[in-house]
Amino acid sequence: MFWKFSHKICFMEWLWLFFSFRKSLHFLPTFPTQSISVLSEILEILTFILEHNDCFKILEFFMDFRMRYNLVVATVDQSSSKIVLRGIFFVVHRFKDVCVLCLAIYLRSMPHKLPRYIKVPNGKEKPLPKKFDWRDKKVIAEVRNQQTCGGCWAFSVVGGIESAYAIKRNTLEELSVQQVIDCSYNNYGCSGGSTVSALSWLNQTKVKLVRDSEYTFKAQTGLCHYFDRSDFGVSITGFAAYDFSGQEEEMMRMLVSWGPLAVTVDAVSWQDYLGGIIQYHCSSGRANHAVLITGFDRTGSIPYWIVQNSWGPTWGIDGYVRVKMGSNVCGIADTVSAVFV
Repeated sequence: MFWKFSHKICFMEWLWLFFSFRKSLHFLPTFPTQSISVLSEILEILTFILEHNDCFKILEFFMDFRMRYNLVVATVDQSSSKIVLRGIFFVVHRFKDVCVLCLAIYLRSMPHKLPRYIKVPNGKEKPLPKKFDWRDKKVIAEVRNQQTCGGCWAFSVVGGIESAYAIKRNTLEELSVQQVIDCSYNNYGCSGGSTVSALSWLNQTKVKLVRDSEYTFKAQTGLCHYFDRSDFGVSITGFAAYDFSGQEEEMMRMLVSWGPLAVTVDAVSWQDYLGGIIQYHCSSGRANHAVLITGFDRTGSIPYWIVQNSWGPTWGIDGYVRVKMGSNVCGIADTVSAVFV
């Protein structure tokens, strides 16, 4: 039943695509120099469809494509048709190396209803700094690129483990994300997963994560590889996961005390982020992506979280995004995890 329904949707998306191109190609005679470029963009989209016969994945691709098309066409006139054409195809470029499937089915595994964080009185607390960033302490690994693998959940968790190990041992090791993608049996590999499920698996099994150089990233789910116990590896001793919505000041304390935080967010509108502070524009209303908070900055008029993404260093601000603090923007405080090694 689902198969038939899915393919019917895809057929409708094909119809929409056809009429969209007819409408956009109406402008081409006025701009002959753009014609060849636009036609090559159309070829790229058709190639995408042929390479990805997963109807659900194609549908998610076109949902954002259509949103971009409608937004641009509604805000420019025919004299600005060059902008229209650029806008129509802009999303194609943004999605080339972005985790389409991760955005689509991140919560394919059972979502976790986390307990609310309850503050335990602990005498006089130290005042929080106005600005704090774990990158300044050289305990944050380089920004990675998950490419077309929906393994954002694994990148977020491994990033947290790398930092926890570096804080404790004063040595920053690049650990294997592919190991978590392949071996975390309670997740779906490159088809989506949960940060909490991954941490639960690591905590229960005490699996040692090896170096990335020994188990390199393949951008697809593979068979789980096992290593000798004598080999180098990092295992976790535990983790904490809470809902901090409405308590972002306590979330700051957790970050300063325990290290970078793996969080889930609504990132549907993040694909074309270029800079600045995200304050609104979280359209889907549910978590669909996982990232790593490395710090915060409250020195300006708008306080913000400093967030490491896994879409490569060319995305955003050198691979990072700034998200406004205090209003649970994009659900950033709903599912927050810290890890201990």
